[in-house]
Amino acid sequence: MMVASVLLILPVAVSAAGDVEAGKAKAAVCAACHGQNGKAQIPMYPNLAGQNEQYLVMALKAYKAHLRSGGQATIMQAQAAALTDADIENLAAYYASLPADGGK
Repeated sequence: MMVASVLLILPVAVSAAGDVEAGKAKAAVCAACHGQNGKAQIPMYPNLAGQNEQYLVMALKAYKAHLRSGGQATIMQAQAAALTDADIENLAAYYASLPADGGK
């Protein structure tokens, strides 16, 4: 069942084309864990800078649908629940546009 649910969101993820500036404006809350420039300062949180855009869309949608568990999933599920599909695409575009080293 979980595989089928993930496959249902996959076609949407492949066509991601978010707005980088709108994503940047929405990213302030993400910075608390993932860093101001998408490079986390705390090792338990993943870096988002330079991450694949489609992967980020798929991950956020999976959190929103409660398909991811463990680790910090409870926190991410709550964060993702407040996001629209456009927000998700915009955030993914923003983080994908950043240099993987966080611009350092």
